Amino acid sequence: MATITSLGVGSGLDLEGLVSSLMKIEQIPLDSLKSKVTSFNTKISAMGTLASKLSALQTAAKGLKPDTLQSAMNKFGTYTGSISNDSVASVTVGEGALGSSFKLEVSQLAQGQKSKLDSSAFSGSGSIDFNFGDASKNFSITPASNDLTAIANAINQADKGITATVVNGSNGKELVLTGQEGAANAFTVGGAGVSGASTTIQTAQNAELKIDGISVTSSSNTVKDAVTGVTLQLKSTTSAGSPATVTVSADYSDKLKKGLEAFVKAFNDVVSSVNSLGAYNAETKTAGALNGNSVLRDAQNTLRNLVFDNSSGLKDENGNTMMLSSLGITFQKDGTLTLDSDKLDAAIKKNPNLAANFAAEIGNRFNTGLDKLVGTGGKVDTLTEGMRSNVRTLEKQQEAMQTRLEATEARYRKQFSALDTLLASMNSTSSYLTQQLASLSTSK
Repeated sequence: MATITSLGVGSGLDLEGLVSSLMKIEQIPLDSLKSKVTSFNTKISAMGTLASKLSALQTAAKGLKPDTLQSAMNKFGTYTGSISNDSVASVTVGEGALGSSFKLEVSQLAQGQKSKLDSSAFSGSGSIDFNFGDASKNFSITPASNDLTAIANAINQADKGITATVVNGSNGKELVLTGQEGAANAFTVGGAGVSGASTTIQTAQNAELKIDGISVTSSSNTVKDAVTGVTLQLKSTTSAGSPATVTVSADYSDKLKKGLEAFVKAFNDVVSSVNSLGAYNAETKTAGALNGNSVLRDAQNTLRNLVFDNSSGLKDENGNTMMLSSLGITFQKDGTLTLDSDKLDAAIKKNPNLAANFAAEIGNRFNTGLDKLVGTGGKVDTLTEGMRSNVRTLEKQQEAMQTRLEATEARYRKQFSALDTLLASMNSTSSYLTQQLASLSTSK
């Protein structure tokens, strides 16, 4: 607001102070609006804190849910594979595996075809054609000469599943061609550029094995998912009557425990935040930013209901409905949760499938319940947007009121300036009259 420092000079009155006092009174409604905006912004910030904590809990809950088409056992299982004779194969375990043990017999390893040709087998002009049982794999090269190194380079650059090397033998140079593993990758060499026949060093063949007596054929020595989630890298054949034993071991405690620990921590963080935001100190008469807030109460009630929900339908071996306490999670007087690791380990050891499925149910239950609070269009989002709308309305009112106050101050200053001028004139007239009267008195 503009300040006219000369106001009151003519009259000698504190007109500047009077205008300031009047404007303080005029500004009381504006201060009230500002106070309301500050209050709403404080609550909006507090709602953001609450939303953040609830979202973190929902994320932890989602961490307990299996992915689509994934079982709870696979979600929480950590699988390792071993074999009684590691000279036969190596074992890798991945997604979808289950704890199991099976006998492995390998009667034949997969191998690729190997053929050789010397320089006399090539005419030096025309294409060299490579043909497979699957015609879509066929390809040709056209070398500039019958130089074996040039031919080998052309084959390798084509990168069509055959590799070539040049071997300097006692009978001169020979071109050795090696195909990929599997009977389907057998090939022949022909074309206008070939004038002689190749010699087969090694025939293409599939791997042949038995898993618990069941015959399996693989075009590669890398056998994937003959047993779900298990990859066997075959190394050698087994002797008749001496199968190797493959064991797939499963551990559920590590992932399940970490998932539940994260869930309990996130839950307790929400409780701590709710208690702080909704607190009231009777001695200092100060309240938390969301004291008495309906959404805060909804959050408290939602958490309590989700904890004590017994609608999962899952029952333990004794027919009792599964509760959080079945996995060692107990509700405390202060509203927080604690996790008893020993009790959880015992529950997993006793029935890992039940423990995994109930943990998944907890995750699904909390994710669904919290979505009503922090999901799109949830209660937190709705209330927060409502408060933001109120702030926008109040800020517009502030702008309008500020404009009115500036006009009011200008009016006051104009009125008091006129008064100041009038009083200055009257003071001047008074002084003149006083002087004239004094002069008349002296002349007598």
